Amino acid sequence: MNHKRLTPAFSMLELVFVITILGIVSSIGAELIAKVYEGYIVQRAEHRATIKTELAATQIANRLTSAIPGTVYRKNSGATVIEEITDDMSLPGNAYTVLQWVASDMDSYNAAATPGWSGFCDIDDPANTANSLSTPGSALGTTTAVINNLSSSAPAPKIYFPYDSNEYNATIAGTTITLSGAGAPHIVEHYKLAWSSYALAVENGDLYLYYDFPAIPAVGVGTKKSLLLSNVSTFKFKGDGQTIRFKICKEERISEDINITACKEKAVF
Repeated sequence: MNHKRLTPAFSMLELVFVITILGIVSSIGAELIAKVYEGYIVQRAEHRATIKTELAATQIANRLTSAIPGTVYRKNSGATVIEEITDDMSLPGNAYTVLQWVASDMDSYNAAATPGWSGFCDIDDPANTANSLSTPGSALGTTTAVINNLSSSAPAPKIYFPYDSNEYNATIAGTTITLSGAGAPHIVEHYKLAWSSYALAVENGDLYLYYDFPAIPAVGVGTKKSLLLSNVSTFKFKGDGQTIRFKICKEERISEDINITACKEKAVF
């Protein structure tokens, strides 16, 4: 006589109960995974925005360190208002979208062991004339070569003297600087050599660096530009004596509803 062994199994009630519990656990797990992933996306966006903003702020600060005092100007978007950076603002701060300056030529200055231009004049050199100046320790041929390599227009260099924001056209050769025309009314031992102005301009929410246009204060900005930072929400700047402070903020879009903003502020002396 055969006997069938009965094996225990889930009742229908137990099965329904288990399925319900699994559904609850899986829904909680999915929500947790979604939150973890969302946190990762936000942190990645914050990191990317911070890195890009820091890099742009560092590039701006490095450029501004070579600005010649008295040549730094701010402009509104239409360039209808042009003011020296140290003057009182006639417009609200966010109305100024262009920061422009004449930069001393650090490319040829640092190009070789002997700088392209030394920054010093020997005003007592008997070989000097009314317009020609001896600049010992210079290799002005290096400066000419660097300018020709970096600029498509090969501009004539400009000479700036301390406490004089006027630029003086010059020709350079060997260790001699020859000023054009009547020269400078007051010549001192120190000078800066420049061949280009630079400008930072916000256009359609992006920040551009303009370069390779005449080394004349507040001159019209040229056409050569390079994108420095995209999706810029804030670019403010002000001058205080020999110090320039600026703040830059970048937005990093995550979705239609979420944007991440990273800001950096620096002071250049």
